[in-house]
Amino acid sequence: MKKFFLSMMIFAAMIFLMPTPDGFPILEYHTVTDTPDVDSVRYNVAPDDFAAQLDYLAENGYTSITMLDFIEAKNGRGELPPKPIMLTFDDGYEDNYTTMLPILEAHDMKAVVYVIANQIGQKGYLTFEQLREMRERGIEIESHTANHRPLDKLSDDDLKIELQDAKTYLEWSGVGTIYSLSYPNGVYNDEIIRRLARENYYTAVTGEAGLNNFKTNQFKLHRVNIPQPRLGLFEFRLRLLKAELFAKLGNI
Repeated sequence: MKKFFLSMMIFAAMIFLMPTPDGFPILEYHTVTDTPDVDSVRYNVAPDDFAAQLDYLAENGYTSITMLDFIEAKNGRGELPPKPIMLTFDDGYEDNYTTMLPILEAHDMKAVVYVIANQIGQKGYLTFEQLREMRERGIEIESHTANHRPLDKLSDDDLKIELQDAKTYLEWSGVGTIYSLSYPNGVYNDEIIRRLARENYYTAVTGEAGLNNFKTNQFKLHRVNIPQPRLGLFEFRLRLLKAELFAKLGNI
């Protein structure tokens, strides 16, 4: 047992001393509200906590970017800031407009919202009017599929609905060109990636922790989930460290 713990300590020390790979984190949020329902409590970040997290990022030199910023820089049509970070919000909850957006604007930051197309306008979710206004105010709107179904379980016809039809529906509804997909529950496979490329998606985000750079598979971009913080900013800093740790482990 002593040998086991010694080995683990040596391994941990080796990881800690390894240089952090080049790359930036993508953070995965959902709701920002003081009144989450029972189903969303575990992944809700209260407004005061969210503001404190943005304060921390600003104080530590981070600059928020969108997915389009990343795509353009990857293709040589722009440059990323020295210390980029991407804030993403899954599902398209109404509080992203009523609560998250004002806090974001107060910190001069931007974000990407991945919406479930067929939930738009439903109770508790964003409306098209809100989405179009958010786009005008610097929020990038992307797809979280049509119905949030696990993509690896679907027929070809159902995959078309979730990927191609959702993209077309969103674009025709005036929320902008759809460049990116957030995999429902982080589930994907090689066939889904091939479908995304054929249907003119440029990137996709997973639920797998790590950092991202221009060499990262564009359909396997890493994200770190930001759940309800129970330990305040200490936990938030741990989440950022998690991205770095998994990036280091990926290089072993």
